[in-house]
Formats: sequence, C-alpha cells, structure tokens
Amino acid sequence: MKLFNNFWKDEEGIGVVEIVLILVILVALVVIFKDKITSIISSAFSQIDDGAGTINDGISI
Repeated sequence: MKLFNNFWKDEEGIGVVEIVLILVILVALVVIFKDKITSIISSAFSQIDDGAGTINDGISI
C-alpha cells in the first residue's frame, strides 16, 4: 500500500504534461484561426514592402 501511495503522490512528470497540453492548445488555435493569421501576416508584409522604398527619403549626405 505504501508503494501505491508513493506512486500517487509523485509529481515528477507533471511539467512535461503541462508543456504538452499548452502546445496542443496552441496548435489547435493556429489551425482554427489559420486563415485570419495568414491574412494578417500577408497584410503586414505588404505594408512593409510598400513602405520599404521610402525609408531613405529625406536623408541627405
């Protein structure tokens, strides 16, 4: 009976379980909102690309 109680109270692997659950939730959120995330990133890179040509405007050497 003491062996069973020691096994039940042992929490050594709990950190790994928590990390795996967090990763599963993150992957699920990415899958659910994949289209929205893609459009946001695409829009951001489009704005960066459009504004890249004007970075050096106004700088004189």
